Amino acid sequence: MKTNVLYYGDNLDILRHHIPDDSIDLIYLDPPFNSNRSYNVLFREETGASSAAQIEAFEDTWNWAGAAATYDEAIRGPHQDVARLPISIATPRRATT
Repeated sequence: MKTNVLYYGDNLDILRHHIPDDSIDLIYLDPPFNSNRSYNVLFREETGASSAAQIEAFEDTWNWAGAAATYDEAIRGPHQDVARLPISIATPRRATT
């Protein structure tokens, strides 16, 4: 697997097509989520002055359309161990003697 690579795109697509199975120990997502905003990249002129130029970086809106199928795929699909990882981390283990 390549190291020091920045992947741009949908995280599930990147994981499925560029990251080998059994190579991820933890996935950390940094909220906010569902802010109902579109986030843009703002550009500046070469002089450093503000520019009206911008592109949409991502849209942070969420709805239920397709969410159930995506959840079902995560829980029952080929990468279900990743979905179970947060549960195993949060579940206290009994000490063995």
